[in-house]
Amino acid sequence: MRHRLRALTVGGLALLTAASALPAAAAAPDRTDRPSGGGLSAVIRYTEYGIPHITGKDYAQVGFGQGWAQAADQVCTLADGFVTLRGERSRHFGGDAAPSDRSLSSAATNLSSDLYFRGLRDARTVEKLLDRPAPVGPSRQAKELMRGWAAGYNAWLRQNKVTDPACRTARWVRPVTALDVAERSYAMAQLAGRGAFPDGTTDTRPQTGSVSRAAGTPDPAKASRELFDHRGKSMGSNAVAFSGSATAGGRGLLLGNPHYPWQGGARFWQSQTTIPGELNVMGSTLLGLPVVAIGHNADMAWSHTVSTGMAMSLYELKTAPGDPYSYLVDGKPERMTKRAVTVPVRGKDGRTTAVTGTQWWTRFGPVTTSMGNLPLPWTAGSVYTIVDPNTANLRMTDAFLALGKARGVPGVRDALRRTQGLPWVNTVAADSRGHSLYTQSQVLPRVTDELAKRCSTPLGRQTFPASGLAVLDGSRPGCALGDDPDALQPGTFGPAAMPTLVDAPYAENSNDSPWLANADRPLTGYPRIFGDIDTTRSLRTRGAVEDVAAMAKRGKLKVADLERQQFANRAPAGDLAATDAAKACAALPGGKATGSDGKTVDVSAACDVLAGWDRTVRAGSRGALLFDRFWRALVDSVPERRLWRVPFSAAAPVTTPNTLNTADPGFAKALADAVGELRAAGIALDAPLGEHQFVVRNGKRIPISGGADALGIWNMIEARWDAPRGGYTEVVHGSSYIQAVGFDGSGCPVARTLLTYGQSSNPLSPHYSDQTELFSAGRMVTSRFCEKDILASPKLKVVRVGER
Repeated sequence: MRHRLRALTVGGLALLTAASALPAAAAAPDRTDRPSGGGLSAVIRYTEYGIPHITGKDYAQVGFGQGWAQAADQVCTLADGFVTLRGERSRHFGGDAAPSDRSLSSAATNLSSDLYFRGLRDARTVEKLLDRPAPVGPSRQAKELMRGWAAGYNAWLRQNKVTDPACRTARWVRPVTALDVAERSYAMAQLAGRGAFPDGTTDTRPQTGSVSRAAGTPDPAKASRELFDHRGKSMGSNAVAFSGSATAGGRGLLLGNPHYPWQGGARFWQSQTTIPGELNVMGSTLLGLPVVAIGHNADMAWSHTVSTGMAMSLYELKTAPGDPYSYLVDGKPERMTKRAVTVPVRGKDGRTTAVTGTQWWTRFGPVTTSMGNLPLPWTAGSVYTIVDPNTANLRMTDAFLALGKARGVPGVRDALRRTQGLPWVNTVAADSRGHSLYTQSQVLPRVTDELAKRCSTPLGRQTFPASGLAVLDGSRPGCALGDDPDALQPGTFGPAAMPTLVDAPYAENSNDSPWLANADRPLTGYPRIFGDIDTTRSLRTRGAVEDVAAMAKRGKLKVADLERQQFANRAPAGDLAATDAAKACAALPGGKATGSDGKTVDVSAACDVLAGWDRTVRAGSRGALLFDRFWRALVDSVPERRLWRVPFSAAAPVTTPNTLNTADPGFAKALADAVGELRAAGIALDAPLGEHQFVVRNGKRIPISGGADALGIWNMIEARWDAPRGGYTEVVHGSSYIQAVGFDGSGCPVARTLLTYGQSSNPLSPHYSDQTELFSAGRMVTSRFCEKDILASPKLKVVRVGER
């Protein structure tokens, strides 16, 4: 069969290491729905850049290979995450410290994180979901992947010495269970819901005395809009699919470019997993997941982008008279459930004490007293509770597994319909038959516009139009979420409600709503909770739509065109504003401007730099750094209504607003601040970007192209500014697992990939920064998907791994 793993030839065997042997996986496979017995094993074939190609005879075995190989590359990061999931951060690191990363929740302190995750464990939340029969609960295959992953991780720990300095001698590096793996997936599913706001739920109590809105309390509409604005946040993405009408061969093309953290547990990790005759998929996954989450098979490629769908909502409940721990539903009181959660906390003296937090639960979910900058006081009259349907969703592994098996866009849609497990992402896909797809198929609370209009509380009437956050009156039975007939999970939207675009010449998303997935075929008619329409798009969306629409119009596209788009590094903000800024700069009296500190700055040298800038953020671009610092200062201080002379028009959403308003006082002030800042740091105004935007790996400085979301850059890079050390000295998040995939009819996809930060976070690994250097050079890796290509790798190394 074309997709079946072929037995290695004698010539291929000559490439193996002396201690390696080909597993039984090369023979006809056993039934893949039967649990593996005895010791688990897998074959891992490594090609260039440490990319593993994992083969097993069933799901437990490929899960074993995934767990082993991830541990080999990322044991410290993974182990740190499992400490989080066990609710033991305070025991090892102290309760007041901030978690080392927020890939599993947004808890502000280790103590808050521990109370959150220990509460889930005490309630056996994930265990109960594991017991639910598929498709509402996870399938046998998903459970076998989790079991195998845990066994592979543990086997690596038993058989290898940890060399990564981050945890080489740490006592918290311990074996894990399949339940730990399931809990990791569960935590990821709630990152846009309850997991984003654990601090308000982990130790709650009613306020005493009267509560009034204090001076300085944020406007709820503005607070919720800022709270849920994905633009520039730590997880975002671009993705575009082109249909056959826009390509050279009449087959689909896909370019995926997720923007994820460069450090911590939200890193991607790349692999190929194969069960002969059953599964063959290549791509990346978030650490700790046992399945490819973004990637391609022989017939289809897909990527995800963080969606604008509001994954959670709130109920505002009326408390019973004289009893703040009871609430009214249809006039009848219901008592809250109290959960006391105790965690060990290490003190400054090294001794461990027990700390208990009290959590209160309603029939709808946990009581919360805050969400970021949005206060939700528990008063004598009312209390708020979170409604997050992903707290009942353990189907994400099945969703990714089904996507990896899909043989085209129709199969992708069927996979999403059957599993209904994606929590907070859009899906963009293209296939070998020339189909393209955008769909916002995610688990969302079933808040229709009609329900929000009828049941919103005064707070909800402000937050829902602004951000999609519904605050409903939970005391009225008529305000229940209701059910869609095609939804697997009660209280959620079914597949028929999902905004979807099929077979458009291009389908693109850059973390804005579904509205302009294709500007010529706008999507409308979906409920507000999915996203908005007729509002200003981000500069990244505007720039992306301009680029991909022009590409589709030009036609005859190939994978090479996708690579050029990825590394074009065009700055849409520069195209819109740099010329006007340079002219206004040259017109300033005496070439001087006053900064925000009141000091006068000679900005005359900046005028020619801005005028001569090439409007890109390539490493060699001169003027990019000056414009970047100016633009950030400008948009941080000048609201959009004053920033542009031509306001937004829904009739021209890609090209408006436009024409920089240089008459606003904030313009000269931002320019003075940027010039003064760079001079104070000893940085030339026309310095090449790469000299001051870089990462250091093992003492070597690596220039980094790309730029901030605020500039509208496709190749987004959000970096840490440290002027005394030379500028942008570390990437916080941005372009991560990049893939450009096409099809030529041969059965072997034409694919280029790049994991910008490399496979390993261990500085002693040869794959610590090898792909970072490729990223710096604007190059990608030729994917080795087919057997002949794997065998042809000059770096081929084959390892058989097992429990024994």
